[in-house]
Amino acid sequence: MTAPATLPEVAVSAEPPVHKPSLKKRLVPYWLLLPGILWLLVFFVLPMIYQASTSVQTGSLEEGFKVTWHFQTYWDAFADYYPQFLRSLLYAGTATALCLLLGYPLAYLIAFKAGRWRNLLLVLVIAPFFTSFLIRTLAWKTILADGGPVVGVLNSVGFLDVTSWLGMTEGDRVLATPLAVVCGLTYNFLPFMILPLYTSLERIDTRLHEAAGDLYARPATVFRKVTFPLSMPGVVSGTLLTFIPASGDYVNAELLGSTDTRMIGNVIQSQYLRILDYPTAAALSFILMAIVLVMVTIYIRRAGTEDLV
Repeated sequence: MTAPATLPEVAVSAEPPVHKPSLKKRLVPYWLLLPGILWLLVFFVLPMIYQASTSVQTGSLEEGFKVTWHFQTYWDAFADYYPQFLRSLLYAGTATALCLLLGYPLAYLIAFKAGRWRNLLLVLVIAPFFTSFLIRTLAWKTILADGGPVVGVLNSVGFLDVTSWLGMTEGDRVLATPLAVVCGLTYNFLPFMILPLYTSLERIDTRLHEAAGDLYARPATVFRKVTFPLSMPGVVSGTLLTFIPASGDYVNAELLGSTDTRMIGNVIQSQYLRILDYPTAAALSFILMAIVLVMVTIYIRRAGTEDLV
């Protein structure tokens, strides 16, 4: 018998050595992050620490404030001003819902139907940012003025009767009512809703709509099963960008509302600049931040998306 043939040996080439980057190159990303980290430390972390220490101080402006770890300030502040907290959350939630109802159709139109007019419509969306926040809010005092055309139309169609029954207006008057404050919040923060929605909708592949149509899905079904679920990152981002600043806003309630429509932002501003009770003002700020943080965390988890735009 002949011996079995042996396979020819195959030369195994040695793997090229892996060159690890030098320590200098590995530190480059950290050096690039350093300016942003320093910015956050100086203008965010340090002021937060200072405000935290202020919230547990006692004293007066004349005698000076001292850290005495007086945590009772938090409870007293919440007990005295919880109606303003509830009112702020209610106004901010209402304005956020209105921004979503108004902003989603407009964002959908710009993303899918605008064509060559897309850039122009986007410029019109951000056009309010070209003027001061204060000027935009003061303009609503003229729009909602007593006896003006807007109030006249709303009164003629019976809209003010409904809002008066809901407690949003008082008779034929719109200014200095909750409705005026909500209108101001909705107008001022509407672009913060539209832009994330547009970004999210613009990413959707239109071939998915065509595929759904080929499967005999109706337009309403396509929107419910395809468009809206895929735009959820924009919905979540837009609602957060609207609700968070609106809950702490004080300009709209100050200019368009009255003493009965004061939000917690007005209370904090008054405590800092008029009453000069810095510990209470700082405690109110931290309470508002904690409430908003808890609500945002629950909302993001319930929304089921972490892909925020």
